[in-house]
Amino acid sequence: MQMPAPDATVLARRETIVTRLSEVLPAEAVISDLAETRAFECDALTAYRCPPLAVALPSTTQEVAAVLKICHEERVPVVPRGSGTSLAGGALPTADSVVLGVSKMTDVLEVNTADRIIRVQAGRTNLSVTGAVEGEDFFYAPDPSSQLACAIAGNIGMNSGGAHCLKYGVTTNNLLGVTMVMMDGTVVEIGGAHLDAPGLDLLGVICGSEGQLGVVTEATLRILRKPEGARPVLMGFDTAEVAGACVADIIEAGVLPVAIEFMDRPCIRVSEDFAHAGYPDCEALLIVEVEGSRAEIDEQIGLIRQLSQRHNPVAFRESASDAESALIWKGRKAAFGAIGRISDYMCLDGTIPVSELPMVLRRIGELSDEYGLDVANVFHAGDGNLHPLILFDANKEGDLEICEELGAEILKLCVEAGGCLTGEHGVGVEKRDLMQTQFAPEDLEAQLTVKDAFDPRWLLNPAKVFPLSVSATRREQAA
Repeated sequence: MQMPAPDATVLARRETIVTRLSEVLPAEAVISDLAETRAFECDALTAYRCPPLAVALPSTTQEVAAVLKICHEERVPVVPRGSGTSLAGGALPTADSVVLGVSKMTDVLEVNTADRIIRVQAGRTNLSVTGAVEGEDFFYAPDPSSQLACAIAGNIGMNSGGAHCLKYGVTTNNLLGVTMVMMDGTVVEIGGAHLDAPGLDLLGVICGSEGQLGVVTEATLRILRKPEGARPVLMGFDTAEVAGACVADIIEAGVLPVAIEFMDRPCIRVSEDFAHAGYPDCEALLIVEVEGSRAEIDEQIGLIRQLSQRHNPVAFRESASDAESALIWKGRKAAFGAIGRISDYMCLDGTIPVSELPMVLRRIGELSDEYGLDVANVFHAGDGNLHPLILFDANKEGDLEICEELGAEILKLCVEAGGCLTGEHGVGVEKRDLMQTQFAPEDLEAQLTVKDAFDPRWLLNPAKVFPLSVSATRREQAA
């Protein structure tokens, strides 16, 4: 993967830039020593690394504004960073960039259960948002697998979802407003603590913009009352295609589970070894969770059981307790980490129509055989958000390149099936050169024009989202 050459003039001013940053931040909040900046040289897409020029760790919106103002004046690229859990290289630095991390910005600023909102600093972790309100029987719905570590800033940047997005939606469906700092240091408020904020609705442009338009420092989020009850069921099938067909039948029947999760045999095996959740021995597993009153749960599970019988499941088991439910979800949430115990892998993120699941899963298996690399599948089946994990050996010459080629073919397959390149991980560096597969030149130009309006010098999160040749040209024109 190619990265742009560093700006030599920026590198030559390293000392000046670090000195200016140190004037607006505490000493411990500016990191410039090469050994220390290596902690920020990559995110969760660890195949690619590049130490930044410096790292700034502000604690307030005002400090973020001061940092961005300096970088704007010095024409220094800025890479916004939440917790560094991006699987698409969304927080990968360039050698001439300042990483602006919001990990110190973790405060809860307001809780209003009457209006069902919480306002937090954007560095707060996803799970700790629920932690702040669960004592009052509320929760924050989006639940990425990395929710223990991932920051709200990154969730907003990538429009993250999670297992329960089938019923509750992804970040954009649970985000009401943001405080955002523009590249020149201007602070803007977008949206607010109500469903329909006055003025031009720009929130949908900001959510999912991958740090291309500004740095979100505070967020107003929707919180929901906890359901009366919830219960998952496990269903095992002889093939991945049959499991995919069962998912399509459930959705077509109008049943709305809170989650439908898919795992194939490689994921089942390693997750079971790790979590000991009692997963059945089968080729494909569905975890289907429903919620409501006991009567509602029983009715929904009864209908799901009927639908599953069309596909001759080899196993069908309801959770019998809260402890068993937690164990079932522990296995699913641990799938990525469990795979990492046995192999290097690259996690993809494509989305397809649910009706195309059987065909796409079959074709992924064929591509796996063609390229000679195993693919483990674990994903949010209810909304067709695939997460194929391509297993490779980082120490074997050429394996990473083969992995990249296979990943590109799988993502192209998603587009050909009527889907798109990403569901919740974003484009980052991983998919930037595939954007021309998804979008016509006119479509890309419209997106570039939005970037021009928010960041005319093209300094925010360089080398991401757009094809490198396109973004390089745009930045040269803005210089």
